[in-house]
Amino acid sequence: MATTVEMEQPEKVWGGGNKPFAVSYGKIMMWFFIISDALSFSGFLTAYGFMRYANVLSWPVAEDVFTHFPFLTGDHPLLYVALMTFILIMSSVTMVLAVHHGHNNEKGKVILWMALTVVGGLIFLGSQAWEWSHFISGDKGAVEINKPGWVSARATDGKMQDIRLGKNVIMHVVTSDGEKLSLSQVVDGKEHGHESNHGLEFSSEQVISAFKNNADLELVMPGKEKLVVPHAAAVNLLDENALSVQGANMVRNEYGKKQFANFFFFITGFHGFHVFSGVVLNFIVFYNVFLGTYKKRGHYEMVEKVGLYWHFVDLVWVFVFTFFYLV
Repeated sequence: MATTVEMEQPEKVWGGGNKPFAVSYGKIMMWFFIISDALSFSGFLTAYGFMRYANVLSWPVAEDVFTHFPFLTGDHPLLYVALMTFILIMSSVTMVLAVHHGHNNEKGKVILWMALTVVGGLIFLGSQAWEWSHFISGDKGAVEINKPGWVSARATDGKMQDIRLGKNVIMHVVTSDGEKLSLSQVVDGKEHGHESNHGLEFSSEQVISAFKNNADLELVMPGKEKLVVPHAAAVNLLDENALSVQGANMVRNEYGKKQFANFFFFITGFHGFHVFSGVVLNFIVFYNVFLGTYKKRGHYEMVEKVGLYWHFVDLVWVFVFTFFYLV
């Protein structure tokens, strides 16, 4: 009589399936994407840091550049950027609430908080577009010096020091008491000129001629040290190669080194593309929640997936805000 022997099958520690590490494939793929994207942003911010500290004397100070606020006059350093940051962070809070109510299968509350998340993202995008428009159009203007060599400059403590200038050095016009002037005020006089150049254009010849004829005007470098070139030395720098600069583009900008504008456009633009993508994804998920798609499935995992992406986008902005605007 034949005997059948049953061999004991080895226990499978992990047999695959659709939940490796007890996480769905959709979530784990989102984490892989977030990690790879985080490396990209880390590389961009690191490159920005190296470029900034390699040009510390002429690198613009963010609080001198981003001073505007809609419907308000005067300078309000970084106030609008801080408001943008607050709005984006609050949209992350509304996303947390949407995920929470999704876990409780509460369709109505998920719709509410997803809608507020989309609105917050749209407000941030609109605010960034407004900031870009002002950055591109410029404010007070500057002059670009193209006369490499040594020049004596006055530090904030009043001591003179020799600095070496290269090509394409941006400087701003100030009075002898340190008040920064617009090109309009330089050309038309402080009393008659406008505090901003919006809608006005001035040729290099107009600006240079007006500067040379006013002994009270000096030039200041845009960096943190605010090195001032006295009038007599500044006149020697304003030769036929000097240019008046208004606004910003990829070639030159009135704020300082051209790389400053390049990094601003690229980093904030790249992040803005992520925010736009997040708004589109959030709206699609919001629409599906409204239709009851996820309630029929019995879970709101898609809300959680886009929530991971949205939190990542918000966290990246915190780093951009810190390194680009605050440090």
